[in-house]
Amino acid sequence: MADKANNLDRPRGTGGGTGYDADTFGRWAESVARLFGTGRFLVAQTIIVILWIALNAISWALRFDAYPFILLNLMFSTQAAYAAPLILLAQNRQADRDKEEIERDRQTVARSLAETEFLARELAEIRLSLEQTVNRDDLLAGIDQINESIERVTGVSLHEDESRAASADRSGGGSAPGHSADSSHQ
Repeated sequence: MADKANNLDRPRGTGGGTGYDADTFGRWAESVARLFGTGRFLVAQTIIVILWIALNAISWALRFDAYPFILLNLMFSTQAAYAAPLILLAQNRQADRDKEEIERDRQTVARSLAETEFLARELAEIRLSLEQTVNRDDLLAGIDQINESIERVTGVSLHEDESRAASADRSGGGSAPGHSADSSHQ
């Protein structure tokens, strides 16, 4: 068994983790990158440069950076050296957020498409069911076919029997349907 004191895969006292929170640093980098992109920052930087040059060009007593302003150039170089990686870090974090948003949008579109396809299938099923249901015209056509079949077999028209029965009822004959008043005297 390896002794914990002789474990060489981890430096002492670090606990194995990073010394900073990457998310907190990333948020800070984004805020700095946002600051660099504002007009307020450009105006403030311009005022500082004008004051710097004025103090070093006009005042002999306060001159701390002589004419080629090497210290000012060094400060701009240092600012640029830090600004570029901070801006890139902020852009990378934004790209990661955009990827997550695109994935969420893709999932939403996929769910919407699945729901739309489901509803289209349901509507098609309802249409097919409605086409297979019997309506009034279908029933009347079936009854007419049955009446025609009965007329061919018996030779008696059901429509004539119904009209005779209706006229007998109106005249007070009271005969049963299907029997004429003449057939009762025979």
